[in-house]
Amino acid sequence: MLFNSLDFITFFVVVFTLYWATIRLTGVASSVLLVASLIFYGSWHPLYLLLMVGACAVDFVTGGLMHTVKTQRGRKALLLVSLVSNLGILAVYKYFNFFMDSLAGGATWLDRMLMLAGWIDAPVLADATFLSVRLDALLPVGISFYTFQAMSYTIDIYRRELEPVGVDEGKPWWHPTAFARYLLFVTFFPQLVAGPIVRARDLLPQLKVRPKMTDEMGGRGLYLILLGLFKKVVIADYLALNLVDRTFTMTEGFSSVEVLVGVYGYAFQIYCDFSGYSDIAIGTALLLGYRFPENFNAPYVARNLQDFWHRWHISLSTWLRDYLYIALGGNRGAAWKTYRNLMLTMLLGGLWHGAGWNFVIWGALHGCALAVLRWWQRDQARRGLGALLPGTWGRILAIFFTFHYVCLAWIFFRAPTFDEADRVLRQLGQLTWHTPNLDGRVLLVLGVAAVMHFCPRRWFEEVITSFTRLPAWLQALAAVAVGLALRDLAATQAVPFIYFQF
Repeated sequence: MLFNSLDFITFFVVVFTLYWATIRLTGVASSVLLVASLIFYGSWHPLYLLLMVGACAVDFVTGGLMHTVKTQRGRKALLLVSLVSNLGILAVYKYFNFFMDSLAGGATWLDRMLMLAGWIDAPVLADATFLSVRLDALLPVGISFYTFQAMSYTIDIYRRELEPVGVDEGKPWWHPTAFARYLLFVTFFPQLVAGPIVRARDLLPQLKVRPKMTDEMGGRGLYLILLGLFKKVVIADYLALNLVDRTFTMTEGFSSVEVLVGVYGYAFQIYCDFSGYSDIAIGTALLLGYRFPENFNAPYVARNLQDFWHRWHISLSTWLRDYLYIALGGNRGAAWKTYRNLMLTMLLGGLWHGAGWNFVIWGALHGCALAVLRWWQRDQARRGLGALLPGTWGRILAIFFTFHYVCLAWIFFRAPTFDEADRVLRQLGQLTWHTPNLDGRVLLVLGVAAVMHFCPRRWFEEVITSFTRLPAWLQALAAVAVGLALRDLAATQAVPFIYFQF
């Protein structure tokens, strides 16, 4: 059930109506949201709904027991159960085949080395039976998102930064309504399959009180939904179908300039696709009376990679910082440990996105750049120096270089294999300039995306403020008009969001 489909619009209208019609009935409105969320996820694959509910039950029980167990050893054991449960699900469904393929590739390489050395006459290791084992199962949609969200609950309880559900209301943690609220926290449909990764301490307190929706929340929510649909349908899908997919699949048929424009196109495609989803998710939650944290803040105006990760997929970058980077030691201790922690965090962040060496390379590129940046910042601070590129032009150059480094990394993120990424890089290196494949409409859409992205933030806020001040009937009329326009501009079939695969 895609956000950009008629099925979801119908689904949300029904849920919205039932939810606010029962809002004064204790527990009924929350039950409506819970049932709707389970139906939403079950529409993708009913069996994976059972998997998710089972994982939630494990985290709920371990989190509750952690509150009652007094010994530190017992608390660590319970946390380990939760982490093994969540990471085990990820390992089996997302990484098992990747691990086996990598193991088989390593065995083949080692066989070749042994044969070249004359130690064996025929492959031995690569013929091992267990190397042919593969898991024939669909990847549960949104698995990376809901497992990270669930882990934030047990980790925060272990750190004594959060009370278990139920206990925070003066009830025992095993109270039936406590599990229902916890299950709603994990399965809440606006953010379930592609984020933002909403932490327990941000959403659970909202779920235990009766929500209220102000005129400002309603107007902002509706505007964000329309903005998100525009980003997805008009920009992301159009760039994908008319530029990016062709550039990355038929690379040799494009000049260097055209391939470069295709890489720019992917940078804005993935931004508009994912930030568009986040806008819809945040706007949908606002219409139901809940607030989600911001997930994007014009990432391509970043002056360095550190600034980029303060702006891109904020809920993931802060999760990795708080639960992985700091757990590894953060910037405490020797400088080399800080660089190691940055590298490990980004490598694992790359693997979080997908089971493939291209994602590992993407993470490594960001990790290396962040480590170099941290070394340079420390060196500048030690020597009492200021910015390397001061002033307005220095800021512009910093943005320019950062954007192009991010685009370089996006090549590995988009290309399904290293060989295909290498083809793109080789074609860029040809330095050919003819542009017969660049359509004016594609360049127009790319230009609109760039203008929307680089315009001052205050303009965006002023437009939202103006929209929220309109009468409700005029907002509804604008929504209908935009909806009809998007229907005419949309592709024949709804195009899935990029981050659904993660």
